[in-house]
Amino acid sequence: MIIGKIAGTIVATRKDEGLSGMKLLIVQQYSVELKPTSNYLVAVDAVGAGADEFVLVVSGSSARATKRTEGKPVDASIVGIIDSLYLKENKSDKKLL
Repeated sequence: MIIGKIAGTIVATRKDEGLSGMKLLIVQQYSVELKPTSNYLVAVDAVGAGADEFVLVVSGSSARATKRTEGKPVDASIVGIIDSLYLKENKSDKKLL
């Protein structure tokens, strides 16, 4: 899974019919410490994510494993919106989000 943040949207009036009705979002990838990387990807929104939200993204065949994306021409799907993130540090949890 990939941790990312919604960075923008894509509007494509002409696309494969398998993508019809799907929201395409640009996701900036983040490290587990919630530091932005220089990597971006385009993902289908399977959960109703919004601007500037931190999300979980799956790619490859896992991207086609949701009810919404099954059998669709998809390589990345947003499958979760992150409410909070804790990182274990020296026997204690550090809340990052």
